[in-house]
Amino acid sequence: MAKIKVTQVKSGIDRPERQKLTLKALGLKKMHATVEVEATPQVLGMVRAVNHLVKVENVNA
Repeated sequence: MAKIKVTQVKSGIDRPERQKLTLKALGLKKMHATVEVEATPQVLGMVRAVNHLVKVENVNA
């Protein structure tokens, strides 16, 4: 399965609780934190929900 690299570029402060929990579920705890996750439909949906707070890159490996 393909992997993607998700980096938090904006703060979760002053965001709805649902978006804060989505960031936490993705494994993002701090600004500029990066995680590599499998590109499953569930993860892509979470990324889409907070796409204004994160940067997404494909991992070619």
